[in-house]
Amino acid sequence: YFYARSVMPESFILTPKNAPEWASDREKLWNEVERKDRRANSRYAKEFNVALPVELSEDEQKELLTKYVQENFVDDGMVADVAIHRDHPDNPHAHVMLTNRPFNPDGTWGIKSRKEYILDEKGNKTYTKSGYARNRKIWLTDWDKKEKITEWRHNWATAVNQVLEAKNLPDRI
Repeated sequence: YFYARSVMPESFILTPKNAPEWASDREKLWNEVERKDRRANSRYAKEFNVALPVELSEDEQKELLTKYVQENFVDDGMVADVAIHRDHPDNPHAHVMLTNRPFNPDGTWGIKSRKEYILDEKGNKTYTKSGYARNRKIWLTDWDKKEKITEWRHNWATAVNQVLEAKNLPDRI
């Protein structure tokens, strides 16, 4: 659905160093994400919204957000699709969509997880009563762990508070 807006969001994409050139094109990026993850229950991206401090100018808000996203997500291998909304002067905020899959050093998509078989004491696979090999999923990134989300929230609060303190503003988050 298309929502008409009187003020268009400012949008940009941040990519890791090893991402291919096409990852900077929004349409190509999300089409490739969808093409790569074909399972019915695939999750293509994670999204978070963040309120931007009204005490800062638009350029300062963008600089703060860009630095935060770069250090916390892009440097870890995610592609970040950022949209800053300024529809209402009292509510500047940003929507950030992040890829769930990292890029390999050669610019191809990496894998999110791998399967590890559960072995017995002799090193042989163990099986369920139905005959399936027992296994567990091993995540290759820590991006979905609760501790990581808590860390990202803390890092945002720290980044905003440092900027507010540098401007001698009393507000803190």
